[in-house]
Amino acid sequence: MLRNAPKFYEIAKRIVEITTDCILVAHNAQFDYRILCTEFRRLGFEYERRTLCTVELAKQLIPEQPSYSLGKLVRSLGIPVSDRHRAAGDAQATVKLFKMLMAKDSTKTIIQNAVRLDPKYQLEPKHLDIIESLPTATGVYYIHKSDGEIIYIGKSKNIKRRINQHFTSTNHKSKKIQQLVSTVTYEATGSELVALLKESEEIKRNKPIFNRALRRTIFTHALYSFTDANNYLNLKIDIADGRKKSITTFSNRQSGKNFITKAVEDYSLCQKLTGLYKTKTSCFNYDIKTCNGACVQKEGPEAYNERVEMLIDKNSYANKNMVIIDKGRDIDERSAILIKNGVFKGLGFFNLNYQINRIEVLESIITPMQNNRDTQHIIQSYLRKNKKVKQIIF
Repeated sequence: MLRNAPKFYEIAKRIVEITTDCILVAHNAQFDYRILCTEFRRLGFEYERRTLCTVELAKQLIPEQPSYSLGKLVRSLGIPVSDRHRAAGDAQATVKLFKMLMAKDSTKTIIQNAVRLDPKYQLEPKHLDIIESLPTATGVYYIHKSDGEIIYIGKSKNIKRRINQHFTSTNHKSKKIQQLVSTVTYEATGSELVALLKESEEIKRNKPIFNRALRRTIFTHALYSFTDANNYLNLKIDIADGRKKSITTFSNRQSGKNFITKAVEDYSLCQKLTGLYKTKTSCFNYDIKTCNGACVQKEGPEAYNERVEMLIDKNSYANKNMVIIDKGRDIDERSAILIKNGVFKGLGFFNLNYQINRIEVLESIITPMQNNRDTQHIIQSYLRKNKKVKQIIF
């Protein structure tokens, strides 16, 4: 295989060119970097580059793996690999592993250190240069100062267009960002749901100075249920109260009212018992023969409550074990959002060619994330708006 391969001195200049201003990422980087330095030294050239080792990163971010050899590690994480022990195959596997490690690095230690150390980021690049380097993909973006500090985190279906809006807006916050920005990094997610969840988590974790408004709770109203004196399940949209258990949440009262109005139609519910029609007698729909009469006890509570329970079950994942499958970053990839016993556990990505048939395998590729009222609101709102998203109950 090496008989007709070029000698090192023939490709040395090209290696220097393609690694200038780069950080070398390798599995057991110390070994690869030592070989490169030795070969260059033989040519009388001192080769110096910064390195990142995916073995060390994996030990920090995915502890307690049985083995950290590249082959065994990528297999245990469900990363497809071909041509093992060949340059291209191992490099592709390392790239996919590094992407997963970047996703698991919720504190953004890797990228902040990279930005801080990389000398090209110490310059003040023109906004146009920054925009040209960004993709039109869905994902989360991070706006950095020259020392690497993250000053703003956002999500967008089109990162390039959104950053362009930041740089062309004339409001006070945008002008401050334009003055301080040194570079913009990003993480493509493919899925808008993944982007929303990552944005919420990382704003809370990193507390960027220009994200103060988004640190507040992102919903104001919630849907509650109670049983009245006649044993009918009633629904009510009210101001969100953390002390009470809600079915689902809404960004504002109007959004909640629109939801209830549609639910009355979809589940043949009573306007009076859902709080849409205040009356001491029958509701309007009963008068026009579209309500079965729960408002005046014409329909028994058992039959009526069964439909209300269907609505509650559809719009709440309390006590459920489920995986939400959405778009991935590539055409052969999907994202997975894991919920166990009604608690959001985290998210990850898997390749369509790799069959995930055990929950243990899924859990190993999941990046753990905080479960809170905001994440519940994000997931429930997304599922309401995107009814075709695949949900697997287990």
